[in-house]
Amino acid sequence: MGLSDLIRRTARQQTGDAAEDAALAHLLSQGLQLVQRNFRCRGGEIDLVMREGATVVFVEVRARASGSHGGAAASITPAKQRRLILAAQTWLQTQPVTPPCRFDVLALDGGRMQWLRNAIEA
Repeated sequence: MGLSDLIRRTARQQTGDAAEDAALAHLLSQGLQLVQRNFRCRGGEIDLVMREGATVVFVEVRARASGSHGGAAASITPAKQRRLILAAQTWLQTQPVTPPCRFDVLALDGGRMQWLRNAIEA
């Protein structure tokens, strides 16, 4: 990402980037390995693709200033879940063998981080 990309990022995007950075640092400290960041395809996006042992972990990072409107985790609608699953299926098609996988959510509410493992059923 060059300087011009940083200048064009909105405050909301910068907040999202900071949340992803914090989530990534936390997951790395827990022993997961980064495979890919911000995988985008026609159907959706996956914030972080991580590996925990043999398992691929698709991570959605959500941040809210407070939990007053249901919190970060509650903001993942059924439509968002469908887009995450579609993006994960697209990513998995690039792999020679389909590994075991799961969907985790890293929710940041007012600076409090919660890691929800296997939060989305596919």
